[in-house]
Amino acid sequence: MSAKPTGRLVHREDGLYLMLNRLFNAPIEQVWASMTRPSELERWIGTYTGSSATGAVKFRMAAEPDARWEYVSIRECQAPHRFKGDFGEGEDSWRALFHLVEGDGMTNLTFGQRLRSPSEVATVGPGWDYYLDRLVASRAGLPLPEWEHYYPAHAQFYKDLIVPVRTA
Repeated sequence: MSAKPTGRLVHREDGLYLMLNRLFNAPIEQVWASMTRPSELERWIGTYTGSSATGAVKFRMAAEPDARWEYVSIRECQAPHRFKGDFGEGEDSWRALFHLVEGDGMTNLTFGQRLRSPSEVATVGPGWDYYLDRLVASRAGLPLPEWEHYYPAHAQFYKDLIVPVRTA
């Protein structure tokens, strides 16, 4: 798999988001499972403990050696289509969301992270390309990509993204 930067910046009602897409030759329920089941998440990004039905779980990224458990407040969860959650606490918290849409046996994943500042995109962008490519590889039974192919290699692409004009 050739690592390529894929993100774009989008204004949403609650701020500026980095948005990325991936397309899967799989039913929506299978992709939803890859995004929400601890055993499936562990193959590409991390895991969580707790019951999502309570609206709060603890999540830890697996590919980062010093990753700690983070609290996640689930803001929206409409299986198998939408998820929005706040990860972490206080000033270090961050919001992520994803939407799934199925058509003709294919499922499109749109993933986003709200940015505190446009300058964050230079590090956040390569990170999400890396993790989403790990998702693609894990679902296809391929070797997981190496971080070195993403950062700092993709940082300039993300620095050069133009923040869109916010429309009313």
